[in-house]
Amino acid sequence: MEENMEEGQTQKGCFECCIKCLGGIPYASLIATILLYAGVALFCGCGHEALSGTVNILQTYFEMTRSAGDVIDAFTLIDIFKYVIYGVAAAFFVYGILLMVEGFFTTGAIKDLYGDFKITTCGRCVSAWFIMLTYVFMLAWLGVTAFTSLPVYMYFNLWTICRNATVVDGANLCLDLRQYGIVTIGEEKKVCTSSESFIKMCDSNELNMTFHLFIVALAGAGAAVIAMVHYLMVLSANWAYVKDACRMQKYEDIKSKEEQELHDIHSTRSKERLNAYT
Repeated sequence: MEENMEEGQTQKGCFECCIKCLGGIPYASLIATILLYAGVALFCGCGHEALSGTVNILQTYFEMTRSAGDVIDAFTLIDIFKYVIYGVAAAFFVYGILLMVEGFFTTGAIKDLYGDFKITTCGRCVSAWFIMLTYVFMLAWLGVTAFTSLPVYMYFNLWTICRNATVVDGANLCLDLRQYGIVTIGEEKKVCTSSESFIKMCDSNELNMTFHLFIVALAGAGAAVIAMVHYLMVLSANWAYVKDACRMQKYEDIKSKEEQELHDIHSTRSKERLNAYT
């Protein structure tokens, strides 16, 4: 009988511990982190493959070659964008971890788990710094989303030309890369529906795949923007909690100090009365 009671108490203690641990998880920050990682993964992975597909399309169907020397051409810019993607993936992986750690330390459940803690000036400055940094990153991701929509628009035009060429017989439509600033005005790099290169490009899976990869990359950038907005809401709520906790901490300190002074006064008077009586 006693063994069953001890087992029941042990199970109850483990259950309460699990409930406390689950209560200490900042779910809002966790959801925002998952959304951020998903958006960054889609943008970086699909964007990198889409850029590689763009290089193959330019070299195969538009007969473009890399410029010799230190001349900055379309291929050089694509290589730069790839390196930027590597940096974005690494930076936001670390930033997501930092925001999760900040969420763990500022959520109210942590206070219940580990007891009262002191809200320092450094903690308030860190929370304010994260809010400002997240706002800047949100604006940056808005710019990235707008920039990613440009290749989607270009490939949509190319896909529309391929579709119209197959629907309308005898249509002679052309796509000139000079319209998009990919090549200089002096270079004439275009394909028309009457050329064999255009027919092969429209029939290839490479064009369709690259177009859809850019669309998914655009969706990933949009998800990252939503994650940044979510983080801003979470960080603002955490900042309000830290501010209220700081005020409550000051109130408790003043209250404890006054109670101690009253206790000292009462003890002094009691000793005086006892001395007067004796």
